[in-house]
Amino acid sequence: MSAPLPELVPPTDAITELLNCPPALLDTTLDQFRTLIVVRQTGSALQAARLLGREQSSVQKQLDTLNRYFQSLCGEILVSKRGRGKDFVFTPTGELVVDGARDMLARWMDDLGECRRRIGRTLTVGTTEFTLWILNRAWETLADEFARRGVEFRLVHVRTRDFWSRLDEGQVDLLCGSVVTPVGDRARHDKYDVIEWRRGSPVLLTNLPEADLPGASVATSALEKLPLIVPVSGLIADFLVRWFGPAFRDRLNIAAEIEDLQYGVALLRSRLARGCMIVTRTLGRRAVEGAAEGTALRVVELTHDVEPKLEMVSAVFTRKGERERYGPDHPLNLLWEALRREAAETGHPSGG
Repeated sequence: MSAPLPELVPPTDAITELLNCPPALLDTTLDQFRTLIVVRQTGSALQAARLLGREQSSVQKQLDTLNRYFQSLCGEILVSKRGRGKDFVFTPTGELVVDGARDMLARWMDDLGECRRRIGRTLTVGTTEFTLWILNRAWETLADEFARRGVEFRLVHVRTRDFWSRLDEGQVDLLCGSVVTPVGDRARHDKYDVIEWRRGSPVLLTNLPEADLPGASVATSALEKLPLIVPVSGLIADFLVRWFGPAFRDRLNIAAEIEDLQYGVALLRSRLARGCMIVTRTLGRRAVEGAAEGTALRVVELTHDVEPKLEMVSAVFTRKGERERYGPDHPLNLLWEALRREAAETGHPSGG
């Protein structure tokens, strides 16, 4: 006796809509959508072809195909020529399709990235310039294993102003860097998993003679009277904002504004600028040790007489709970444990 035929399940509205997709829409490829986006960005088939690494005729053929498809789908082409050497003109339908295609491809890329991250095929790490050394030491213990497993390891330079957004938005899986925090505060432990390896206060690097800045220490409040070399943004700027407010430039005597601390060190060494610069203790020590003979660079301690009392915490951060979603052999957990070992061996929970 033959088995009864299974009952036919009536299609849902969503399935019916999918089954009724027009053939022209189903025949449109992701590559064609990508070409359309690039043409919209560059304005011409020639420029798009150069970026895509193909012939201009190939790009034009894809545009002609898309125009034919969407003429049949909605009664309007997507793009037209204005004349030789002029940018393409996109119709309202074309603009709408470009926006939709851009969003669709971005979502696909994000989803594929999340899948690769979840199964351990890729790992993205953000770091600031001054925390590369601890990452490098941990990486040396994992490089061969990651290569054997085909893990794509990406390194991203992260500036202080983008620190938390890079982590919160999933642009990086792990961050190595330094943050400003009240003395003794557990830096972001409520929101992130954290490995701290160093805490310390900044110091003052100066080329001022003893007559202008006597002694081995200076009060934080005295910064208002000293000529300062000040970074435009970043960790040191965060100290100044918290001590003197967002408009600290109006209160302080700014001798020079810089984008990079190393440039500030060069200014002090050259004596093109006379004054002081707040730096990490490590950078201050290296600047003095690397100064040419006769270059009067010295480090002066900063004593806290301004509230809040602040310190910088050098640490490793990941999104809270994310590591628990993966097995112990996942690349994120392997790197985390390697960094934990390095922090235990080289870290200084307090001091610089």
